[in-house]
Amino acid sequence: MAEISGVVNSIIYRNTENGWTVLELAPDEGEKLTVVGALPLASVGERVELEGEYASHPKYGCQFKVVSYHTLAPATLSAIETYLGSGLIKGIGPATARAIVASFGMDTLRILDEDPLRLSEISGIGAKRRDMILASYTENRMMRDILLALEPYGITVNQAYKLYKIYGELCLTRIEENPYQIIQDVDGIGFVTADKIAQNVSGFSFDSESRLRAGLLYALSLAANEYGHTYLPRASLLNYASKLLGAEPERLGDSLDLLVERNEAVHQMVGETEAVFLPFFERMEFKIAEKLLRLSQKPIDNPFFDFAAIQSAQKLELSAQQRGAVLTALNEGALVITGGPGTGKTTIIRFITAIVEEMGLDVALTAPTGRAAKRMSDATGHDARTIHRLLEYVPGEGFLRNADDPLYSDMVIVDEMSMVDVSLMNALLKAIPVGTRLIMVGDADQLPSVGAGDVLRDIIASETVRVVRLDEIFRQAQSSMIITNAHRINSGSAPILDVPESDFVFEDFASQDRILDRIIDVCTHPDGVLATSEPLLDVQVLAPMKKGVLGVWNINTKLQAALNPPEPDKKEHISGDSLFREGDRVMQMKNNYKVEWKRRLPNGTSEDGTGAFNGDLGTVFQIHEQDRSMSIIFDDDRLAIFDFTQLDEIELAYCISIHKSQGSEFPVVILPMFGSASPMMTRNLLYTAVTRAKRQVVCIGRRDALISMVNNNRTDRRYTALCSRLTELKALGV
Repeated sequence: MAEISGVVNSIIYRNTENGWTVLELAPDEGEKLTVVGALPLASVGERVELEGEYASHPKYGCQFKVVSYHTLAPATLSAIETYLGSGLIKGIGPATARAIVASFGMDTLRILDEDPLRLSEISGIGAKRRDMILASYTENRMMRDILLALEPYGITVNQAYKLYKIYGELCLTRIEENPYQIIQDVDGIGFVTADKIAQNVSGFSFDSESRLRAGLLYALSLAANEYGHTYLPRASLLNYASKLLGAEPERLGDSLDLLVERNEAVHQMVGETEAVFLPFFERMEFKIAEKLLRLSQKPIDNPFFDFAAIQSAQKLELSAQQRGAVLTALNEGALVITGGPGTGKTTIIRFITAIVEEMGLDVALTAPTGRAAKRMSDATGHDARTIHRLLEYVPGEGFLRNADDPLYSDMVIVDEMSMVDVSLMNALLKAIPVGTRLIMVGDADQLPSVGAGDVLRDIIASETVRVVRLDEIFRQAQSSMIITNAHRINSGSAPILDVPESDFVFEDFASQDRILDRIIDVCTHPDGVLATSEPLLDVQVLAPMKKGVLGVWNINTKLQAALNPPEPDKKEHISGDSLFREGDRVMQMKNNYKVEWKRRLPNGTSEDGTGAFNGDLGTVFQIHEQDRSMSIIFDDDRLAIFDFTQLDEIELAYCISIHKSQGSEFPVVILPMFGSASPMMTRNLLYTAVTRAKRQVVCIGRRDALISMVNNNRTDRRYTALCSRLTELKALGV
């Protein structure tokens, strides 16, 4: 084992998830050297003492592989200046670092530690900037100490940052008290990580009650977050948890009973099934059922309006089926309108909105995503907002619109209802008073919501709320092979391919590598193939899976290199396994209610807000290494700034999963077709993908894979209780 010491010259690469770093070292003796290893806290300008071994890399030559390291105080004025000006400390750039070192010399770091108020002696550093510098320097030093102390617990650097932000200097105390508590407290740390930590903390045995209860709750959370269940059958829960924890089902049954006794889980019958819920899911499905039935009982008041005059003003002529849907909407307290593409759902929304406004009443238009809300606005000429904006969500406070401060609209129309999960539906219904009409519009054959529940299909299946089914495809839609093939796919018929000059294109390629090459080729040379000349803006590749040659991750890497290659003026940042570059297409992968954004409005003013939501698409605008942040312009013009520690919420989005495309429409959709034997390649997955396209669908791959998807009508059952609750409450006369 060899030992070397020197000054960190530059950071070549760092994985912020696990701390793996490649850096250039200027040793105390000898020439510059490449150093690799877990060096999460090493910064430019620092002196470090390293222990490890020399190795020869076949591509990069001689390297020093680190086993352990220690940070030493910078030994020269130049090293101190480089350290302070490296961007590690907010408020200090290279010029300020030079000024500080020029004033304090070799005493600089001692003064920062012991007499930091003296920073005000430096020209240009006022009280506000001084306090920012000191806060950053102190936090950095404290974080460094804590991160090093957390290292033995097997915690990644990114997780350690999150722990520090929640617990501060009490990190170690909280972990040692109960490592399983961090599952509840720290977003992004689950049972597997907490269990690994617990193995390194004395006092937590393999069959401890804390571990078994945490494992059962983790199983319920996983069922909701990964598979959309709002409950699990008791036997399924115990069986899964037994495999996860290595404990006997009987022993786990006792722990589950204790969770129920403590109200940390709910045990109820759903039909003939013994169901176990997380308490909030049980409450939400009951409250949704109760409120929907109350809304649907609104007496019919037969509003009067001139149908012909409104048709003339809107330059629309409704079919008999559409007229029936409009009249039903105006005479029901709650209504579902469902149908596939081209059946006139948007036309009905536009017409109902016009009628309600003609009557002098107020209508609120809303949808789960910003893209869907914008489509409503464009179609109706009426302002439409996301459900979060409609309900005035504020981080830390929740939805300001609720039962105590409800929405004051005569009608609420919700589009893309298939995307609405139980949590969002519960929040929306809380804010809708009885007497307000609720119109729910969506395609029940789409994939269910990403979040837990199957709200739209449960409401329809319960037969407790009036449902209008649209099945007439209009003449203008019949000319589109996208619409025609979508309905054929949904009915189990093979799509019609090879129609000349069609908006549904199929290109036959046999191997995965050839399919991938062709996707890259048409995205980089769209002329003559794609219905756009701007693929970076208009094209969305949708893949069924994330892994593999034709998975989301690999396609993203290839398309990033082709559509947004590195350039000297484009900044980059590596976070975990992802490399982000200015100009990249990205997607928000989870709800973040705290991220702040600004948006410039058409009238020249701007608005501020908070929140970026699961599925939001945008473009990386700027990467700020000094501030450790990345700004993203989302497609609805919000400019949001993310701290580097939040980048695990962001993924490249040149290619996204079909599940994540719900609620969105794209001018051109490209679909790789391969893997016909996979049970995950289902009919409604293909149907959802095809219906995301406005101008063109381009399928590239194997015909047998496409036909296999059409024939695979397998649907994964979601364990949800809303249908049963609606039926039960209706029978009780609620």
